[in-house]
This record gives sequence, C-alpha cells and structure tokens, in this order.
Amino acid sequence: EVQLVESGGGLVQAGGSLRLSCAASGFTFDDYAIGWFRQAPGKEREGLSCIGRDDDTTYYSSSVKGRFTMSRDTAKNTVYLEMNSLTPEDTAVYYCAADSTYGRCYRAMDYWGKGTLVTVSS
Repeated sequence: EVQLVESGGGLVQAGGSLRLSCAASGFTFDDYAIGWFRQAPGKEREGLSCIGRDDDTTYYSSSVKGRFTMSRDTAKNTVYLEMNSLTPEDTAVYYCAADSTYGRCYRAMDYWGKGTLVTVSS
C-alpha cells in the first residue's frame, strides 16, 4: 500500500524557516514523480515543486523559487521541502503527492498525504 506522511509543519514568524518531510512507503522513488503542493484557506491547491519520474531536475513555481528547496533521500524514502524567508502568504496546508500514471506532477496525482499545517505569523 502506498502511503505518504507529511510532518514538520507548525507556527513560525515571518522571515523564519521550516523543513517539511514526506515519508513514503509502499513504493520507490524511481517509479514515481514526487511533488509538493499547498492549499491556503479559500484558495485552490497550488503546485510548488516537482521531481519527475524520468527527470532529475527539480521544478519550482514562481511563488517559491529561490526560497524553497525540494530534496529527496532515497535511502530513507523521504522527500523534504526546505522553506526559507517565510511570509504570512505562505500559510497553508502543505501536501506531498506521488504519481506513476503519468510520471509527472499535476492536480490529480495518484497518491496524496494528509497534509501538514504551516502558519506564518506577521
């Protein structure tokens, strides 16, 4: 069974940093695309970063490029999202997702974690 479990969310002041983790089980990264998303209250889910199945390049949305860094530890089957220079606009529930159907990141990826809440205070 494929499972994704996010952790590392919490309350942080503006300008601060957090590192989110996504522990994966039931599959290996080589066969899946992995992505980070977030959803703020009253807003649509937003894609933040992605590592495609057949591509070692990490892609970032313009809203987080230069501030967030996605990485993966294949030995631990875990992906991370290092978030720096946080602002209140980054407040959201953050999700990781995995996909083997198309091997890329998109809104309807195969598997999703339950999310972890990040709150940035001003």
